[in-house]
Amino acid sequence: MPDTSAVIHPRFHHVNLKTTRLQEMIDWYSTLVGVEVRFQDDVGAWLSNDDANHRIALLAFPGLVDDPEKDTRTGLHHSAFEYASFEELNTSYLRLRTLGIEPDICIDHGMTLSYYYKDPDGNHVELQVDNFGDWAASAEWMRTSPEFHANPIGVFVQPDLIADAAAAGEPFAEIHRRAMAGEFAPAEAPIDIPTGG
Repeated sequence: MPDTSAVIHPRFHHVNLKTTRLQEMIDWYSTLVGVEVRFQDDVGAWLSNDDANHRIALLAFPGLVDDPEKDTRTGLHHSAFEYASFEELNTSYLRLRTLGIEPDICIDHGMTLSYYYKDPDGNHVELQVDNFGDWAASAEWMRTSPEFHANPIGVFVQPDLIADAAAAGEPFAEIHRRAMAGEFAPAEAPIDIPTGG
């Protein structure tokens, strides 16, 4: 008999989104993170950017309608993709910027540097890098850091200023330090974030 008292930890496999813009969504995700279509028909598409059979599923069933109040409704806030290094995140930011795709919100969360993009349906997609380069270290920082406990959201940043600092040869550790110190902050916060109490 298997031990049914222990929780088995499956890996996250894919996100499934409903859309009224099937081809536009396919094209956008292909540009953003290099997905390829594994299968597509009139009512959906299954996409992957690695060896998995799919990482993003898109359903375009007849009768779906857009929700103009999406941003104020409960539900999925964002999906996320992680790069292996800051250089990969920054290079992707620069590539996407030349194609006219700009992040909507950028935050140094302390444990990650995260750029949030909006897909054609208004879903946020986070492109991020672990600031510690080590999940165990960033997880420990989240558990024990007084800075994270005081501000679990992090600090808004301007990615163009970060890209300029990288182009000037600043190491990522210094870029992260400066970001957390507010040196790359935009003149105005892009959104209001409620604080806990």
